[in-house]
Amino acid sequence: MRMGYRKRMGATALAAFGLLAAQPALAQRCIAPQDVTDTGIYAVPILAEGFRASCTPYLAEDGFFATRGEAFVAPYALIQSDRWPGAFRTFLALANGREDDGTAAMLSDLPPETLRPIVDAFLAQKIGEEIKPGDCPKIEQAMELLAPLPPENFGGLLTFILDVTDVKEPDICPAEQP
Repeated sequence: MRMGYRKRMGATALAAFGLLAAQPALAQRCIAPQDVTDTGIYAVPILAEGFRASCTPYLAEDGFFATRGEAFVAPYALIQSDRWPGAFRTFLALANGREDDGTAAMLSDLPPETLRPIVDAFLAQKIGEEIKPGDCPKIEQAMELLAPLPPENFGGLLTFILDVTDVKEPDICPAEQP
């Protein structure tokens, strides 16, 4: 009985996230650069799991992900929980920037730790849907290039790239000047 309830809750949450993702952004507020950095770091273990599920059949058995993938993900996994508050704020900012159907308000009323597995499942599902077999070697190459960077540098680099390329989802707040 308990598993059925969890599956229903997960399906309901994923449907709500699907509705949020399908609607155009309206008045999205900007997101603090540190929250974007935290989100990038937080997402790596989830993204790696989605990558593994989608790409293992298309990668060399002696390639980077097969031989050093766990070592690449380990430092991110160690600090993932510490980065959840920033990832949560990013998630809420993106949800609040969507057309108001009440979903964002409902989600923001839930405790962050209740939403965490829902956000994780949503990210994993989206990754599984987005990765095409032809993308697998390119993604593996990117991981190998990023592997020497500490998680903080990866997260900061991601934030920097999103900012200088003028990406609007998420819209990154201007950095505070000293």
